[in-house]
Amino acid sequence: MNLQSVLGLVLVFLCAGLMFVFALPQVSRRVRTFRPMPAFQKLRRAIGVSVEQGLRLHISLGKSSINSPTGASALAGLGMLERIARSSSLSDRPPVATSGDGTLAILSQDTLKAGYRLSNAIEMYDPDRGRLAGPTPMSYIAGTLPVTYGEHVSTHLLVGNFGPEVALLTEAAEQQQALTLAASDSLSAQAVLYATSQEPLIGEELFAVPAYLQAGAMHQASLRAQDVLRLLLIAGLIGGAILTLVGIL
Repeated sequence: MNLQSVLGLVLVFLCAGLMFVFALPQVSRRVRTFRPMPAFQKLRRAIGVSVEQGLRLHISLGKSSINSPTGASALAGLGMLERIARSSSLSDRPPVATSGDGTLAILSQDTLKAGYRLSNAIEMYDPDRGRLAGPTPMSYIAGTLPVTYGEHVSTHLLVGNFGPEVALLTEAAEQQQALTLAASDSLSAQAVLYATSQEPLIGEELFAVPAYLQAGAMHQASLRAQDVLRLLLIAGLIGGAILTLVGIL
């Protein structure tokens, strides 16, 4: 095993250990203050309005396979989906999830079912709410557009792996005067979404979505673990610069 592999394992175990510690009840009960983000404040209001007015939320989970290098973005989207399913399970028009991967579509159905079960409304669960819109990037967009135009959607949540073709979805949402909150792990999609969506999230803000929606203690613990890693990285950079200046490195 080379040095790079060893360092990778150390980082994985360090992250897991930090998340476990921060998720402990005696630690997680302490006051947590997250950076205010207007996008999530608007999202909470949009969830309440959709339930009151009988409108629908559309969650688009992207086209990433769960076992691919970009699968982390899909997991963030599923965490958000479960929380929204719990919040809007009693709506006249329950949320609908679309995805561009078969495995992800099955997981979205299972996540919706878990949300309804936690809300004690399992009889209202409909597996058709978790849909495979299309297995290729353009067919995924083509299969999602009918949801945008024809299912009384008030808010679109685009969280996952997309390409620049996602602009077609945000343009359709704009035509329907629907709120769009979007985040992606793709740089090309981030550039497009920054220009076309109403509430874009940039970079690692994608992985903060479940925590801001209070999807569970582990999601909030992951944010605190990220903060610790940032501090360690900053300390390493400063320490390396000092050692270089004094001639040790």
